[in-house]
Amino acid sequence: MTKPPLTLYLAAPRGFCAGVDRAIKIVEMALEKWGPPVYVRHEIVHNRFVVDGLRDKGAVFVEDLDECPLDRPVIFSAHGVPKSVPEEAARREMIYVDATCPLVSKVHLEAARHHENGKQIVMIGHRGHPETIGTMGQLPEGEVLLIETADEVADLTVRDPDQLAYITQTTLSIDDTAGVVRALEARFPNIEGPHKEDICYATTNRQGAVKALAPKVQAILVIGAPNSSNSRRLVEVGAAAGCDYSQLIQRAADIDWRALEGVSAVGLTAGASAPDVLVDEVVQAFRDRFDLTVEPVVTATEKIEFRLPRIVREPA
Repeated sequence: MTKPPLTLYLAAPRGFCAGVDRAIKIVEMALEKWGPPVYVRHEIVHNRFVVDGLRDKGAVFVEDLDECPLDRPVIFSAHGVPKSVPEEAARREMIYVDATCPLVSKVHLEAARHHENGKQIVMIGHRGHPETIGTMGQLPEGEVLLIETADEVADLTVRDPDQLAYITQTTLSIDDTAGVVRALEARFPNIEGPHKEDICYATTNRQGAVKALAPKVQAILVIGAPNSSNSRRLVEVGAAAGCDYSQLIQRAADIDWRALEGVSAVGLTAGASAPDVLVDEVVQAFRDRFDLTVEPVVTATEKIEFRLPRIVREPA
C-alpha cells in the first residue's frame, strides 16, 4: 500500500533547555555520589518520561520535606521553592541540593531587591504553579500580589501605587504577558519592570519557532506534559498564530491520527522538559504511516550551559 506524502517541519530550538538539563544532571550526579535513594522535592522537571527514568535509577519524588529521611540527600526541583524550604532543611541538618534554574533564581533575586527598596511586587504568573509558589515564597506574605491576566489589573489593591514593581514567571506566553504589562503600566505609570526580561530565553525561542512553523503547516504537535507551563503555552501560541490544529502530546501513542487525516504538512516541537528521544519516537511514528519528508525550521541557536552546584561536583 502506498503511503501518503507528508512534510514534517521540525522546530529548532525545541526540547531541553539549559536549566532542565542542569537539573537532571544534578539528580544523576547525586545518585552517583551518595547512591540511591536520593529524594527530590516535587518533580525535578515536568515530564513523566524523565521522572520515571530517574525513579528507575533510585530517585524518590516527594512533595514535602516531612517525607524525606534526615540521613538522605534531598534535591529541590528546577522550578524553585519557597525560602522556608531550604531554611527548614538546614535546621534539620539535611544534605540538600538546590536545582532551581538560574533564570528562576534571577527572578527571586529581583523580588528581594525590590522588597529591600520598599516596593510591593506584582507577579504575573499561573496560580498554583510550583515556580509561582516558589517565587512568591521568597518574601513575606502580602508582599507579592499575583495576577494572571490583564483583566485582573483593574481589581488590584496595592499599598502605594508609586512604590510598585513587577516580575513574571519564566515560562509565560510572550504576547499575553506583554498585554498584562501594558495594563499594569497604564494603571500604575511608575511601576518598575525587570532590568532584563524575566521570560527565559528558552521559552522565548521555542515560541518564536512555533510562530515560524504555523504558516507552513495545517497542524502543530507539541511534545510535553499537561502540567508543563511552557509546553501548554506552545500549543496556545500555535493556535494564536493561525494553525488549524494544535495538540499537546506526551508521546507518539497520544497522537490523534484521525484529526490529521488529509493533512499534508505538520509542525513538531517539544517543550523545554521533553527529551529528544520522544521527538525521535514521534518522527518514527509519522514515518511508519507516511512517505515522510522532514524539514528543519531553525529560528535560533542555543549554546547556553549552567554550572552545576559544587556540592554534587565534589567527591563524597
